[in-house]
Amino acid sequence: MDPGSSEDIAIGCILSIKTTFGEDFQAQVIAFDRPTNILALQEGSKTGPRRNVRLLKANYIKEFRVLGRGDDPIDSSKCYVDMNSVLAREEAAVRQAEAEAERIGVGVSAEAQNLFDALSKTLPVRWDKTAIVVMNEVRVSSPYLPESVTGGTASANERVRKVLEFERKRLLTRGSGH
Repeated sequence: MDPGSSEDIAIGCILSIKTTFGEDFQAQVIAFDRPTNILALQEGSKTGPRRNVRLLKANYIKEFRVLGRGDDPIDSSKCYVDMNSVLAREEAAVRQAEAEAERIGVGVSAEAQNLFDALSKTLPVRWDKTAIVVMNEVRVSSPYLPESVTGGTASANERVRKVLEFERKRLLTRGSGH
């Protein structure tokens, strides 16, 4: 959508929108922020209390059609917030952030973090202070060389050593290629 064409989209208009992502939906314009070129749209049935608010950059609108004009979209007496949904989304976001934070080693080198990230793509890993624990049995301690692998069965240790060797070579190759 051409940013200049936003002049004819007024707050309260009900639009039929096709996005560049292939989505097709109807929504009412709540607001338009000209500097960012973002539309705030309210989706949902006219009769039901549940609505969805969507922020959409106008550049991603492939085409739209004005279907008419609705009631005041910001009438606070008609607003409804599904707190169960909000709390569930918040809880999921917190769990995701905690899981991501646990994957970051504290007091380890960038190389150690890169090795951890690489190992985590194929094996279950976690940090135990500065040691990488693989499959809850194998430990890889600083300097994170194949010789630093201890604690697991012979086959588990060998598997971790091979992955570690491969990843160290890959990281070295990637580092020298820049």
